[in-house]
Amino acid sequence: MAHLDCRGIIAVPIDFAFEYGADLRNAAEWVFGVSRVDLASDTPIGVGAVYTGNLTLGPITTRSTVRVTEWVPNSHVCVTSVSAVPSRSTWRFRSLGEHKTEVTVDIDYSLPGGFAGKVLGRTIEPFVQLAVQRSDTALRNTIERRYRQSQSASHPDK
Repeated sequence: MAHLDCRGIIAVPIDFAFEYGADLRNAAEWVFGVSRVDLASDTPIGVGAVYTGNLTLGPITTRSTVRVTEWVPNSHVCVTSVSAVPSRSTWRFRSLGEHKTEVTVDIDYSLPGGFAGKVLGRTIEPFVQLAVQRSDTALRNTIERRYRQSQSASHPDK
């Protein structure tokens, strides 16, 4: 199983970061290669929520389904793939003060076994790491922009 991780700081309170980042209906706005996310369960957020989405990597677009398997508000959310490439992704949120949140993502994924799978894994790992880093940057930028907008809307005289 391959493992990737990325860590970044977002200049917003933890509750705002978690509310946006842990709601995977927002993933198409920040996950590299994801063009669409649809809710596929009666549970919109939290453990048991299921999402389907289109993921494009290079010339290939696949439909993926993930299920939320762990959900602790303002702490972490974990999703497990139930189709396509077996994977488990965990986003951890940690308050670093009133307006600063650390977000860490850990991704574990498996490719087909044998020699071909190992070669494929070594070939795509740099691209997957780049996609994770771009997604992290997009998540931080999107959450910070949305937070500024929410503050402007709630305090129009500033």
